[in-house]
Amino acid sequence: MISEYVLVAVIGFAGVVVGALLNCLTAYVSFRLKREQQKKLDTARQKLLKTMLEEPKFTWRTLDTLKHVIGADDATTVRLPLELGARGSEDRQDLWGLISRNPFPDRQ
Repeated sequence: MISEYVLVAVIGFAGVVVGALLNCLTAYVSFRLKREQQKKLDTARQKLLKTMLEEPKFTWRTLDTLKHVIGADDATTVRLPLELGARGSEDRQDLWGLISRNPFPDRQ
């Protein structure tokens, strides 16, 4: 026969395990939801950036303009255009444009 103390210890241990598993599940779900929200925001921002960078009257755009329009910090404003196939200017660090419209000059 199992003593009362052993039974209480087993029940207590089971409670700790269940609590830990629920905590891990909650953290995972929260992480997935935040990541999904960030992905939606990044997609919307990239759509705006693409529209701006494909605008016929502008070959280059300043980082400040891009940042202001999409409402992002510097790191995000640099990361998203790179994912779209954009690059920074070789002459001015604050200018960005699509590589398809601003190819690198031939170097011989």
